[in-house]
Amino acid sequence: MAPRKNFRNQAKKEVKPAAVVNKNGVKAEATVAASGGGFSGTKIFTWFMVLALLGVWSSVAVVWFDLVDYDNVIGKLSAYDADGDGDFDVEDAKVLLGLKERPVSVLLREAKEESAVKEPDAVPPPDDDVDGSQNTDVESEIQAAVPLPPISDDFIPDDSRDEATHPYEDENNAIDTKGELVEKAQPQQTVEESKQYNDQPGSLETKETVQLRYNAEAESVPEPEADVEPEVESVPELKENAEDQPKDKLQEKPKKKKPKLLNKFEKTIKMEIDAAEKLRKKGKVEEAVRAFETLVLQYPQSPRCRYGKALAEDGLAEKMLSNDMLQKAIGTYKEASELPNATPDLIKATLKKRAERQQFLGRMRGALATLEKLVQIFPEDVALKNDLGVAHLLIGDNKGAKRIYEEVLATAPSDGFAKVHYGFILKSENKIAESIPFLRDGLESGHPGTDDGRFYFHLGDALQRMGDDSAYKWYERGHLRGHFASVWQRSLYNVDGLKAQPWWTPKDTGYMDLVKTLERNWRIIRDEAQSVMDKTTGLFVPEEENLREKGEWGQFTLWQQGKKAGEACRSVPKTCGLLERYPEATGCKRGQIKFSVMQPGTHVWPHTGPTNCRLRMHLGLVIPKTGCKIRCTNDTRAWEEGKVLIFDDSFEHEVWQDADSYRLIFIVDVWHPELTQYQRQTLSSI
Repeated sequence: MAPRKNFRNQAKKEVKPAAVVNKNGVKAEATVAASGGGFSGTKIFTWFMVLALLGVWSSVAVVWFDLVDYDNVIGKLSAYDADGDGDFDVEDAKVLLGLKERPVSVLLREAKEESAVKEPDAVPPPDDDVDGSQNTDVESEIQAAVPLPPISDDFIPDDSRDEATHPYEDENNAIDTKGELVEKAQPQQTVEESKQYNDQPGSLETKETVQLRYNAEAESVPEPEADVEPEVESVPELKENAEDQPKDKLQEKPKKKKPKLLNKFEKTIKMEIDAAEKLRKKGKVEEAVRAFETLVLQYPQSPRCRYGKALAEDGLAEKMLSNDMLQKAIGTYKEASELPNATPDLIKATLKKRAERQQFLGRMRGALATLEKLVQIFPEDVALKNDLGVAHLLIGDNKGAKRIYEEVLATAPSDGFAKVHYGFILKSENKIAESIPFLRDGLESGHPGTDDGRFYFHLGDALQRMGDDSAYKWYERGHLRGHFASVWQRSLYNVDGLKAQPWWTPKDTGYMDLVKTLERNWRIIRDEAQSVMDKTTGLFVPEEENLREKGEWGQFTLWQQGKKAGEACRSVPKTCGLLERYPEATGCKRGQIKFSVMQPGTHVWPHTGPTNCRLRMHLGLVIPKTGCKIRCTNDTRAWEEGKVLIFDDSFEHEVWQDADSYRLIFIVDVWHPELTQYQRQTLSSI
């Protein structure tokens, strides 16, 4: 028992210092006392002081001996500082969970840090010797235009157009990089009207009726590069003498100058502008708009900041499919161009973009005014004058366009773009021979904007009318360039993959019931047609497409572009009643239903229709026994009374009427049978 007593007594008597080692290895002495089951007041105070000293010495040790890498810890935590206030709190969590947007300051900071990593010396010295090459590519970028929509008859070429019809609300509109129709496996709303000069691109328009529906997308805003010669697609002389050329000469390419978009002050805030631009380039258009709005508030007199804001709003309009936002961008482009200290390159880029977007919205007269201002500011810029000529054509002002192109050719006689357009205008005035050298030289120039199916088409057509067989050489060239399906099939507004043959049988089409109805009732149709003919002249309304070499040819239309001509149908109610139950005909938005009368001595030039999306039925009503015939490709046929002929008018065809009396037929266009129902609903009208 003694040992236990001694041990307990010893514990009571002896107070040994207990070694306390903190987490950093620093020892401190603590006095442990045991008395009657608790601590005295003095002992509690002693423990309090010991613990306090432990905390102080721990902190000193951590800092003094650098035991914790504060910078590393804080750097890791900053990844969660989503709202930029320097710590991680509830607000940061909201941002990370998507319940709150990140502040513009944070977005700009991150973009600037990323730019700084890639471009440590991004800020150029603010002197006059700094050229645009020191700008980043986002500053020199003048974006390619958003695909243009159909410029249909629904567009009103001024600022009063109803925006509800704007194709931003239609996701089926599409156009490729050449301005050609995109009607591939996935049927899409086509853009013929934005690309065609009139509703019948296979015809030559009269001066009074022509209205060019020009594809401004094909003439999209180029990068504002000064004094750069246009690249010719091929240089035969260089190829033929390639072995004689020094290697360094063969590899040389003209250096393109980047536009100078920054003024002296803006070069000092280039990092901030680049940070906002980086958001736009990455497709973060909402954040880019907010970033540029912040910059505009900070630097209200900065043209570059405002131009960036306009580009961001433009991108947001495309993403939102919003006319209102696009109109806002158009206004911001104007503001940027009018600020003091805007560089000439920025003024040019901004106003060109503004004109392009005005055209996109169908505000053709507004675009014309913008381009006129551009030409006033830069009177020596031939490309701007060419664009102004197109703007005149878009509102049907051929005379104004002709004057512009005459001015261009007076100062730049080799300009291919001006030549093809001037040649087209001459042809629209029926100056066939005069148009040929301009169209031919313009196409041979290879200049940008000349490689267009319409110019190949009209040059070949002009040569044919002059009896020149070289027309087919140009048709072949157009085919090889991808503008025509073949030398014979030269329609410009097509759906790929449709069966292509010049002549069809009723069984081929699948429209047997319609054909039988027409043939069974041909006399009723004939009698009604004769009742609306002019008794004196034996004509309907004269044909106005200028397809005749000679003679008289009149038409009486019942349906046009899938729309019924009510007044005309009231004159021939039985005929229209027969057709009402055939939507393949009455709903064909790319065709017509009409009577056609041709007087003796008439010859119709070889021509093609505008699209491969329809077939054309001819029902013979009054057919002379001899002298009337139609050729499609190299196959010539004749009409019969009460019988239907069916052909694809996208192939070249020609008509002769050499009989002693008039020829009367009923024309019914129908959808190509291989078009799907969806395509029939979404294809735009011609």
